[in-house]
Amino acid sequence: MDDLAELLRHVATTAADFRAGLPERAVAAPADLAALRTAFDGLIPTEGAEPRQVVDELIRAAEPGLTASAGPRFFGFVIGGALPAATAADMLAAGWDQCAFNAVLSPAAAAAEECAGRWLKELLGIPATASVGFVTGGQEANTVGLAAARHHVLATAGWDVERDGLIGAPPLRVVAGEERHATIDRSLRLLGLGTARVEPVVTDDNGAIDVDDLDRVLAGGSGPLIVCLQSGNVNTGACDDLRAACELVHAHGGWAHVDGAFGLWAAANPATAHLLDGVELADSWGCDGHKWLNVPYDSGFSFCSRPAVHVAAMSHAAPYLTGSGGETAALGDVVLGSSRRARGFAVWAALRELGADGVAALVERCCALARRFADRLAAGGLEVVNGVVLNQVLVGVGEADADRVADAVRRDGACWLGATTWRGRRLLRVSVSNHATTADDVDRSADAILRAVAALG
Repeated sequence: MDDLAELLRHVATTAADFRAGLPERAVAAPADLAALRTAFDGLIPTEGAEPRQVVDELIRAAEPGLTASAGPRFFGFVIGGALPAATAADMLAAGWDQCAFNAVLSPAAAAAEECAGRWLKELLGIPATASVGFVTGGQEANTVGLAAARHHVLATAGWDVERDGLIGAPPLRVVAGEERHATIDRSLRLLGLGTARVEPVVTDDNGAIDVDDLDRVLAGGSGPLIVCLQSGNVNTGACDDLRAACELVHAHGGWAHVDGAFGLWAAANPATAHLLDGVELADSWGCDGHKWLNVPYDSGFSFCSRPAVHVAAMSHAAPYLTGSGGETAALGDVVLGSSRRARGFAVWAALRELGADGVAALVERCCALARRFADRLAAGGLEVVNGVVLNQVLVGVGEADADRVADAVRRDGACWLGATTWRGRRLLRVSVSNHATTADDVDRSADAILRAVAALG
């Protein structure tokens, strides 16, 4: 045990040193995949090695290939740098090594998820009576939410999809905005609904659905209905009008699912909460913890307004599964997996470290820094294409090639960002979601972008 304690202290020190160096570390990994393959590769050893030797070999092999994605100048995706308490809690989760399937296997994991789930619902404006499952991220959250939707609308039509499958089922309508996230389409594929089934709704100038067009699309058909809404367009940050949309969906007897991977967090900040007006009217919601809550990967949440539907769509039982099949839903009854990491510890720790006021301040600070980023780039002659309503900025680079600019910036090391295609244009995409990002980080990164554009334009 002394050896294990020393090993874990060594690992903790190594991780802490890495995190301490992030503010000045080049954001892109210094080594490429080919070099990393050489470092990791080789035949499987015939004989084992001492744990300390193994860990040191791993550190030496991996360190040159680590991106500073937890650092303050990573803007390529909506990635939060894990908070100190959340990082430590996740290390504890690994040390405790709990299987968070139910409260019999791990009462502590169950209690952490239950408490953190209540806090999340309060922060995000989701009804207190909703169920919540802790999942891997937005993909699983959307898949679970749409599985619940599929169950409910087909059950209402007299069809048991869990028993009878989809062959012979009543035709099911899926309506979604033209700018929905790709995880919605992937979920539809996984659930056997298919992407060709989607009836698209046009979007406004900033990428939120046009409610009048939603009304038109809904009126154009009948039958079991699922509508996918969005809080936080992946390119622009735009949020759908949830109140108007949900009222229309329910008037047609449909199920409203909200993909709010990062945008749902706007509800936690008084200055942005208006963007989520009506969020409580939806039927299911997906959200990420490893984005704006700044907990370690991976972490997400699937909420459902009808707990019985959530359980009916996802639960399973077997004679050998101690604690399963009872009257109270288990942790694993509302998610895809049974062999589950205890994700609730890190979420509980993050919420305890920040408090409600701290979450609001984090969201507000990131939004303000996104506006600062946009202003700096616009002042330098670049075109800010979107309305900066949250933490996303789209930037046109004139005659320069956006992908080449992004690559040059990454090679410079000042920051990490990527390019995207929005409405036929290739643009730079900036996402601000790290608790450690400062105004100086934004200014330094904007200057690097302007230098790259000047060199390549």
